[in-house]
Amino acid sequence: MTAVDVKEIVSEESQQEWQTLQRVILPPQAQMDTVPLYVDMGTATGVQLPTTGDASDRERRPRTISSPAREAHSEDFVSRFSMMVRPGDRVSFGTYFNAFPASYWRRWTNVDSVRLSVTTAGAGAIVVYKSNSRGSLQRVDSQRVEGETTTTFDLSLKPFGDGGWYWFDLVAGSEPVEINRAEWQAAGPAPERGTVTLQITTLNKTDFCLNNLRLLAQDREALDALQEILIVDQGTQKVAQAEGFDEVKAELGGKLRIIEQSNLGGSGGFSRGMYEAVANGSDYALLMDDDIVVETESILRLVTFGDRCKTPTLVGGHMFDLFNRTVLHTFGEIVNPYRIQPALPSDEMELGHDFLVSNLRQTPWLHRRCDVDYNGWWMCLIPTSVIREIGLSLPIFIKWDDAEYGLRAKERGFPTVSMPGAAVWHVSWIDKDDLVGWQAYFHTRNRALTALLHSPYELGGRVIRELQQDDVKHLVSMQYATVQGREWAIRDLLKGPGSLRGLLESKLPEIRKMLSEHTDSVFKPDPDEFPAPRMAKPPRHGQGFSRPGKVVLIPWALKTVARQLVKPVVDTSRERPQANVPHMDNKWWRMSQYDSAVVSNAEGTGASWYKRDPRAMRRMLAESAKLHGELLARWRSLAAEYKGALHDLTSMESWKKTFDEHTLSDSR
Repeated sequence: MTAVDVKEIVSEESQQEWQTLQRVILPPQAQMDTVPLYVDMGTATGVQLPTTGDASDRERRPRTISSPAREAHSEDFVSRFSMMVRPGDRVSFGTYFNAFPASYWRRWTNVDSVRLSVTTAGAGAIVVYKSNSRGSLQRVDSQRVEGETTTTFDLSLKPFGDGGWYWFDLVAGSEPVEINRAEWQAAGPAPERGTVTLQITTLNKTDFCLNNLRLLAQDREALDALQEILIVDQGTQKVAQAEGFDEVKAELGGKLRIIEQSNLGGSGGFSRGMYEAVANGSDYALLMDDDIVVETESILRLVTFGDRCKTPTLVGGHMFDLFNRTVLHTFGEIVNPYRIQPALPSDEMELGHDFLVSNLRQTPWLHRRCDVDYNGWWMCLIPTSVIREIGLSLPIFIKWDDAEYGLRAKERGFPTVSMPGAAVWHVSWIDKDDLVGWQAYFHTRNRALTALLHSPYELGGRVIRELQQDDVKHLVSMQYATVQGREWAIRDLLKGPGSLRGLLESKLPEIRKMLSEHTDSVFKPDPDEFPAPRMAKPPRHGQGFSRPGKVVLIPWALKTVARQLVKPVVDTSRERPQANVPHMDNKWWRMSQYDSAVVSNAEGTGASWYKRDPRAMRRMLAESAKLHGELLARWRSLAAEYKGALHDLTSMESWKKTFDEHTLSDSR
């Protein structure tokens, strides 16, 4: 190679454009409880697989190299992008928000290599690591740093076919070293950044909405990425009338728009956001829940990833627990096709993973790429090109709207990616129970509707059987209001697609009226409002109730149902409950043994009085059998009806008529 050739290579390298894919970020001072999601203060280096024993044994017995993590010092966090590492300390950025999810970029985008660029001040060392899909750690490279310098590492994405991350550790010498900025970059030129309409559907969550608007106003780069911020307000406590709204609106520089409309549920609110994003020419609609706290950097990451995807792709963020902020509620979800139920993509995954207990490097299943069917609409970026082709949400008020949309997109060739490193904090499902009460109607109807549209199995697989089994479980649990709602759901489903849109605004008031007529769904906040419990004969010689095993389940269930159908309720159980039952103990096999009980709700804010009613049970059990029998008999014809009506139900034109009828105001 001649001197001229060398000069040409150096010149090419110096002129190469590098575009930011992901920045290293740090928690705000007000959220120091989230530090484990950003930096790892421990010395854990990852998972080691044993080298003895057969392959299956090695897979079963991974071990971690670790020591107790140190507490982070808030004063070491200089800014959102800069922190100080104390003398002799080692800080790892192999964390949820700062490791680079290499396998996702390799699978879904055209990026085939990245550059890590780290700007530091002081003497120390940068050590780069990668993992594979099993979570096994591999050291890649290291460089000593001194003074103010920018160090780069060029890294291939080829080894990340099934999973794996890149990350780096920063080690300080005898003096502190400061990281001023770090980025994962791709060679340019970058695609033109897509324009985004960020849309929040809200129902009386004004404080959450204002808080997220303030977070956006404080993050100018995230705000600059947004063409419009749209609040679809369907509540009675209006965001525009809340204290502090005018100040927040002014800080957003004219980007905020408020549409007030009738309560059309999540599907009606999010469909409005999709519709408006298409109408204003945005490239993406970014849907977000109202009762969340957003990590604003996630917005840039979703758009950056979406811009580089090989095909138009729905890109969603993960959900952390709002009340336990290091706990990841779920890493990704699929729909079990035989049951039409949400499921985890692999047996190794777990709900509610706490990064404070086990960090990224210590948790093998987090390193396997997680391919999903859909992403919850707590945060989901949808290309408007997809919306134009497959339509908006089904008009189904709430529940299953996001899952059905993901399945519909997948069938049309548009994948969904749940993107690590992009997330919101949201109240987890552990603190809710939406399978009983008013939401039971929507869960039941919309699950069955999703099966009619998307089940690959004859007669919907196990769906009808499970729906009827669940009715029985609710009945033996004395949850008569819930079963009434579920029966209404099947009855409305049998009416066909023509009735769906008309139920958007009218059904919830009907359900609430019905619930008020059943004691099991009327909640009182004070336990003393109920008579003191008394049980004449304690169960099983005082040993309590236990769940029946699989071998005896069927005879046990038949005996239990028969007893509840014919055995009269004694007067004392009508006059006072037999027990107070905490929500966590509200299980069908336990509740079936009572004639009367006061049961706490999931939120812990009240309780209701469950009372066994043999006549109601006989009537509802017969009605359930009749309705599910009719659903089974008409399954094929109903599936054809709903599939034939899908375009009209989800089209821009049909939704526009609904919006025109229910819009109360539209203002900037």
